[in-house]
Amino acid sequence: MTLRADASPSAEAGDGTPTKAGGARAGGPVTVEGRDFPTNRGGLCKKGWTSAELLTSPERLTRPLVRRPTGEFAEASWDEALDLIASALRDSRQRFGADSVGVFGGGGLTNEKAYQLGKFARVALGTSRIDYNGRFCMSSAAAAGNRAFGIDRGLPFPVEDLDDADTVLLIGSNVAETMPPFLGHLSGVRSRGGLIVVDPRRSATARLTEDGAGWHLQPTPGSDLVLLLGLTHLVLAEGLADLDYLVERTEGFDEVRRSVGAWWPERVQARTGVPVARLRETARRLASGRGVFVLTGRGVEQHVDGTDTATAAINLALVLGLPGRRGSGYGTLTGQGNGQGGREHGQKADQLPGYRKITDPAARAAVADVWGVDPGTLPGPGVPAVELLGELGQPGKVRCLLVHGSNPVVSAPDAGAVRANLAALDLLVVADFFLSETARLADVVLPVPQWAEEEGTMTSLEGRVLRRRKVRDAPGDVRSELWIWAELARRLDAPSEWPTEPAAVFAELARASAGGPADYSGLSHELLDTGIAAHWPFPAGSAGTPRLFLERFAHPDGRARLVPVTPTATESSPARGSALTLITGRYLEQYQSGTQTRRVAELDGAKPEARLQIHPATAARLGIADGAAVRVTSARGIARARADVTSGIRLDTVFLPFHYAGEQCANLLTEGAVDPISGMPEFKRTAVTVEAIGADQ
Repeated sequence: MTLRADASPSAEAGDGTPTKAGGARAGGPVTVEGRDFPTNRGGLCKKGWTSAELLTSPERLTRPLVRRPTGEFAEASWDEALDLIASALRDSRQRFGADSVGVFGGGGLTNEKAYQLGKFARVALGTSRIDYNGRFCMSSAAAAGNRAFGIDRGLPFPVEDLDDADTVLLIGSNVAETMPPFLGHLSGVRSRGGLIVVDPRRSATARLTEDGAGWHLQPTPGSDLVLLLGLTHLVLAEGLADLDYLVERTEGFDEVRRSVGAWWPERVQARTGVPVARLRETARRLASGRGVFVLTGRGVEQHVDGTDTATAAINLALVLGLPGRRGSGYGTLTGQGNGQGGREHGQKADQLPGYRKITDPAARAAVADVWGVDPGTLPGPGVPAVELLGELGQPGKVRCLLVHGSNPVVSAPDAGAVRANLAALDLLVVADFFLSETARLADVVLPVPQWAEEEGTMTSLEGRVLRRRKVRDAPGDVRSELWIWAELARRLDAPSEWPTEPAAVFAELARASAGGPADYSGLSHELLDTGIAAHWPFPAGSAGTPRLFLERFAHPDGRARLVPVTPTATESSPARGSALTLITGRYLEQYQSGTQTRRVAELDGAKPEARLQIHPATAARLGIADGAAVRVTSARGIARARADVTSGIRLDTVFLPFHYAGEQCANLLTEGAVDPISGMPEFKRTAVTVEAIGADQ
């Protein structure tokens, strides 16, 4: 999109097109306009059109806040706030060790901030206890991509490649509400009748298959793995596999062929509820059309078997011979603003910049050399987000936590337990631009810039590095996280250099990523300002890589890996008796934990509260009328909402959006069980009971 401050310099927030610089000032009006760009073609969703309203919100944080002995917040100077933080961190490290300090980041941070946060944790704090909210979003797809292809990039091809698709299998993603501009790339496949959407709900995206545009498969919640195994079985049984491709470009085919042998169509129908005829039709369409794509989203991945389910989708794509061919392929759709870049440069518990493994001695040496420290001083791998949040305030575990760009009180599973753990900390520091639910629990709150008030870069779902440009100064005494970390590093006598200018931080990031899977070493702010299409890997001297895998995959032998996966006893719906299966997801008008969107009048007015989608027959059985207040109960907690009675959901399933706080928080119900490979929580399959709340309650 295009931003304008005082009708003067224009800039962008995520489209990569070069614009004028300079002229930014505080307080000037900012307007948002659509810009013609390959990914969105001038389209914006409601959140984009209304985003400028947040810049002048009366709820904006503009001064540091420190909790006083009375329990109330009071404004403080930066010196007071940072001295307090540094003193507490130093004391905790001396008394309890470096891992008594934890860091929790966010997928909305710029690449520069994600990089510097990882460096700050490992060099200035010396802690291994760092992870981020992207663990709740992309981790299963990332784990599956890494083990199949040797690299994780959401779309290994430009999104425009979808324009000419003949068939798209879209499984577990409601892009009509989560990424409306993306729909322009599906218009061609819809006109050819090839859009196949898999979702337990009759979502807005599923409705795009109507009138001959494709078809909707509506399996039971959590049965996607069985569905994918069944489709692969059919492709093989009917002689539709690309055997030449499998021989030339893959390993592990024989094991996968044996593993899917037991998933004949009738058995798959019994487990998923998808009719045999539809299964056969889908397998044949995937194998017969030109330009075939398999795309996955959070509905596939946010499970305790999410990595295996994403792997099953990749196996299906490989058996069909799709990845690494122009005009076809496999990809996963990124969820957060910088969901791709945010996981590449050091926020994850087990990685270093450039998507390097922190356990790799060569990677440690290379990055330590850029940082000017001994690689032996860098900590080893930490623990994934759910485990990290479970350690908070526990004896011998994390006693101080720094939170940047996240609101885990709303977004984390088993949110009631997370709140209790945060309250048990010795120190909680939150950097944000509003007083989020997590910030309300903090000891110190630090005000930071919003998107139009900072320079930097982001990376799109297709691995394209984009420039973010500043169009106005931040209000009050707001300071960038880069400055905050530099000041804390100085107070902690940390080694290394701590630049505060985003261009300088990016230059260091580029050097630190050189030779890694996500190599940015050939990029700079100056080069990006020319408007080039910069897809990583972009090593020095190259022109970037818009399409991965055309000649080889990223494993040392250049071959992709088919990995056999098997459903466990928990893959089917856990609901028994009177219980229903709860799935969570998004509204078009809201975003993530709602810290920003619930403060925009137009968005909040459109979706002011959580609504529990429930089928009419189920609602009638439970005595629930449309719009009635309901209580939703799981083994972990209770949430309250109003009923949205709709035939667009299965009889055995209910849906609750995850944007709301307090008693409407969907994550009061979800559990902390995680995928053993990715650390992804189980967000999409929770056993609940639902009952009407009487007027006296």
